[in-house]
Amino acid sequence: MNKVKKVVLAYSGGLDTSVILKWLQDSYDCEVVTFTADIGQGEELAPARAKARRFGVKQIFIDDLREEFVRDFVYPMFRANAVYEGEYLLGTSIARPLIAKRLVEIARKTGADAISHGATGKGNDQVRFELGAYALMPDVQIIAPWREWDLTSREKLLQYAEAHGIPVEGKKKKGGGAPYSMDANLLHISYEGGVLEDPDYEPEEAMWRITASPEKAPNRPEYVDLTYRRGDIVAVNGRKLTPAKVLAKLNALGGKHGIGRLDLVENRYVGMKSRGCYETPGGTIMLKAHRAIESITLDREVLALKDDLMPRYARLIYNGYWFSPERRLLQTLIDASQRSANGTVRVKLYKGTVLTVGRASKSDSLFDPAISTFEDDQGAYDQADAGGFIRLNALRLRIAAKLKRRQ
Repeated sequence: MNKVKKVVLAYSGGLDTSVILKWLQDSYDCEVVTFTADIGQGEELAPARAKARRFGVKQIFIDDLREEFVRDFVYPMFRANAVYEGEYLLGTSIARPLIAKRLVEIARKTGADAISHGATGKGNDQVRFELGAYALMPDVQIIAPWREWDLTSREKLLQYAEAHGIPVEGKKKKGGGAPYSMDANLLHISYEGGVLEDPDYEPEEAMWRITASPEKAPNRPEYVDLTYRRGDIVAVNGRKLTPAKVLAKLNALGGKHGIGRLDLVENRYVGMKSRGCYETPGGTIMLKAHRAIESITLDREVLALKDDLMPRYARLIYNGYWFSPERRLLQTLIDASQRSANGTVRVKLYKGTVLTVGRASKSDSLFDPAISTFEDDQGAYDQADAGGFIRLNALRLRIAAKLKRRQ
């Protein structure tokens, strides 16, 4: 492996990456460039810049990627109705390829020969960052400190930080000890570690940051109208908004009504099970509404094909294959299906639930009231035709039953 002269670090300013910054300088004797992505985590990013300067970093990148994140990553994923293992809306997973993309862009811009991240050797993020980076910059060198150093616990990280004068902030668990891990972006907040490592432990109410308790949510429902164009929401309650502002608006509405909480034990790509808690208020509304607009604008077999492909598409994202040829191929098919996904959806938000109460498409609806009605359809549908249809579809069943009777 070649000697590293300059490395771009994905830097949050938190405990892990602050320790990594100093560790890279000492262990690799290299220049460190820091990159901090604003993807809607809702935190002040100026402290990250101050911390980096404190340790002599000359090139500091703090980029507002919120619109790109939602437009180019979240929206395409929701066109597919992607859900991992039946529940998880992939809030962490979908942010990682964007960060990897920007790491590579900064490495090229600054002439760096390596990139580094703070993902552990037990997690999925190491795979997502590195598969993304290799897909875009095949010869890049990647430094993953958690796979190299002996700082194998949060306590050791805290000790290292204290010894090297690295300031640390964070919420402590009750009774002291290390804080549980929290990761936020515009799509969701995730929580793991600490007391959550016991899958039988119910998290305290104070843990949840952006959603009201469903029990304490408003006693009156709220109706929201969403306008779709080619499978993407372009307006909320008739007001045109950019993708990031759409998601921010739905987060506020969903959070107010206690929507989008999830407590899940999932299967990590590296082989172990992991318990995580998630808040995805806007995404939960988006998934429900998107399926509603598709229900009246997509052909039955197109919708069935999408549903067949969705679990594989979701696993590709979860496992870090956003930039793979198979994901791109699936995306082409999915996007083609969305040409007719135009119209409006009305949802009702109430105490943790999202109920679709209306859907319409003036240009692309396949719902024909003249045929679907239970009243007199004036001959639009000949009910006698159903007899032959059923007999033809029952033919294989009848043949098998007769054979079994003879045996």
